[in-house]
Amino acid sequence: MIDFNVPPFIGKELDYVKQVCENHKICGDGPFTKKCNAWFENRFNAKKVLLTTSGTSALEMAALLCNLNEGDEVILPSFTFSSTANAFVLAGAKLVFCDVRPDTMNIDETKIEAAITPKTKVICVVHYAGIACEMDTIMAIARKHNLLVVEDAAQGVMSSYKGKALGTIGDFGCYSFHETKNYSMGEGGALVINDEKYIEKAEILREKGTDRSKFLRGQVDKYTWKDYGSSYLPSELNAAYLYAQLEAADEINNSRLAAWNAYYKLLADLKDKGYIDIPVVPDGCSHNAHMFYIKVKNIAERTKIQSYLRSNEVYTAFHYIPLHSAPAGLKFGRFDGVDEYTTKESERLFRLPMYYGLTPADCEVVSHYIHKYFLG
Repeated sequence: MIDFNVPPFIGKELDYVKQVCENHKICGDGPFTKKCNAWFENRFNAKKVLLTTSGTSALEMAALLCNLNEGDEVILPSFTFSSTANAFVLAGAKLVFCDVRPDTMNIDETKIEAAITPKTKVICVVHYAGIACEMDTIMAIARKHNLLVVEDAAQGVMSSYKGKALGTIGDFGCYSFHETKNYSMGEGGALVINDEKYIEKAEILREKGTDRSKFLRGQVDKYTWKDYGSSYLPSELNAAYLYAQLEAADEINNSRLAAWNAYYKLLADLKDKGYIDIPVVPDGCSHNAHMFYIKVKNIAERTKIQSYLRSNEVYTAFHYIPLHSAPAGLKFGRFDGVDEYTTKESERLFRLPMYYGLTPADCEVVSHYIHKYFLG
């Protein structure tokens, strides 16, 4: 049997969690939380990184920091998880969905400018499968129209665009450390702040609206309620679990890349024969092997091949139902322009098993059954 996903586990996680328990400091912002924040700041050359309870909460913080008012508009792709949209809906914004590029399934940068209105305040990009959007073009559009850019880099930890880590290019970046991600703390995430003027507000927002972060650093002799906020701090237990994996980040990354590259070589002949499409990595993009997907003819064929693979104990998954066609999408937003690719391409796509420890031999088994399905 080849599972679709196995959460990463290095071996040090339990030792670090035990340390936390023995130190009697299990709430947020303890030593391991600070170590995780510093690791990201140093590795990705980020101005400020704050660990959060989830990728969703990181997005919610980013949306609140954008200072949106009711009626303001946010441009984003429809091909994404609901968290991307929910964050801005909760902040009071109207959603404007854009079509995707069929090669990367990222927002089509050539469609963004036409979607801008006097009410537009934010462009939210999603780096699907850990492969970067065309950020030079998107940042140029944003600066031209005085818009903020939020990077949903939930799938993009350890990926880069022209040498810059995903999440560090826009005004804010958001990571996820859910159990399905390359690095996991069960539930968790991080907010990347790339403009120093937002750091103090972000710390207050994250700490229930107080300046407790300043107090812990000895900058004030007591802390008090300064502004609106919530509790976005993860448990120190989760941070300890994550830090063990950050210490082995390159090992995990290389393992996943080996599996991704094996799939790419093993399935290239089916692509060449026109049976499937496989991922495209544009020039200037360095990816993290978050996923390997294939696209088949249509949704009917996807259903058949997934059923066939499951019958041979190879487990796959598909996503997403485009948000603009969902009940909440119809309620909270609109699709700008023509849905040329979003729905059509999403119905063709499904994901193969991918996780730390998946071997090239495992990939050969998956490839064998895919070949058998098409070629007999």
